[in-house]
Amino acid sequence: MKNTPFTKYHIEAGAKMAEFAGYNMPIDFKGINIEHAAVRECAGVFDVSHMGEIWVKGEKALDFLQHVTTNNVATLFDGKIQYTALPNGKGGIVDDILVYRIDALTYLLVVNASNIEKDWAHLCKEGEKFGLTPGKELYNASDEIAQLAIQGPLAMKIVQKLCPEQVEELTYYTFVKTEIAGIKDVILSITGYTGSGGCEIYVANEDAEQLWKALWVAGEEMGLQNIGLGARDTLRLEMGFCLYGNDIDDTTSPIEAGLGWITKMVDGKDFIDRPVMEKIKAEGAKRKLVAFEMIERGIPRHGYSIVDAEGTKIGEVTSGTMSPTLKKGIGMGYIATGHTAIGSEVYILIRDKKVLANVAKAPFVKK
Repeated sequence: MKNTPFTKYHIEAGAKMAEFAGYNMPIDFKGINIEHAAVRECAGVFDVSHMGEIWVKGEKALDFLQHVTTNNVATLFDGKIQYTALPNGKGGIVDDILVYRIDALTYLLVVNASNIEKDWAHLCKEGEKFGLTPGKELYNASDEIAQLAIQGPLAMKIVQKLCPEQVEELTYYTFVKTEIAGIKDVILSITGYTGSGGCEIYVANEDAEQLWKALWVAGEEMGLQNIGLGARDTLRLEMGFCLYGNDIDDTTSPIEAGLGWITKMVDGKDFIDRPVMEKIKAEGAKRKLVAFEMIERGIPRHGYSIVDAEGTKIGEVTSGTMSPTLKKGIGMGYIATGHTAIGSEVYILIRDKKVLANVAKAPFVKK
């Protein structure tokens, strides 16, 4: 099990630690509900150093990325980020990732921790078709980079105190290379997985301690708190954001997962599985990933069956929790297409009892 450069600080702070994607990660510090509220109301810091970072460089970088991703990378400009998916050649998803355009010949891919090795193998295999060499045009820097996500309405005020240039007004899905806490060439981006604002900071492992200490000095007066993976999950679920391994995986297509908006059938973009995606789009998906909220009291959990009024199974819960903000059960799941209209009544089978829910529109909580 790997440690991040910040693991010792989590243990010192009394975090409940557990293995996640091969890393020793903090699940919570003071409790999920407390940490969830801190991000919604103030600011919290997440250690997301377990995420993977892969560089793609060279004259063929754009052509390669147009082939291996569903979104249109050609629309990116320097300093812009794109959410996209890696199709697997079988109609499913290798991973959902972020693409950072550094310049026309340099891109950074940020991938999910649990998929680093799988993604790397997939990219290397496909890279052969474009003459991209692992270790050269393709480079896996995942073990060399530390990443913190500072999230919440006060997050950027805290980070701005550490930056000599203006960063507080950066727009969504953009990034800059800047100086933070005296550390040069830091990547600061605005993507977020919580819906409460904030940023991500990427530094070399050797600069992690300097960043950590400076951040807590800057955040003390604004009530900055440690946040674990437990609250990260409840926060993202309130926003209706997909989690790989739960809501999307190698068996789910981007179209049925509601990710048609990142699946671009534009001229000249012959990405992996494009004919499959076009067919699903034309014929309509047989199931769709929907959000739902509990009408009757109950907490939906991953793997629970979704049934109709007669008790016939029509789907399955992929993610579910008791919303700390709304104080009611919410979730996501795949449901047969005829039952997916907003407001449709469905039932979650909880301990063999049908519990009423409504198909809802995400996000559950307004930004």
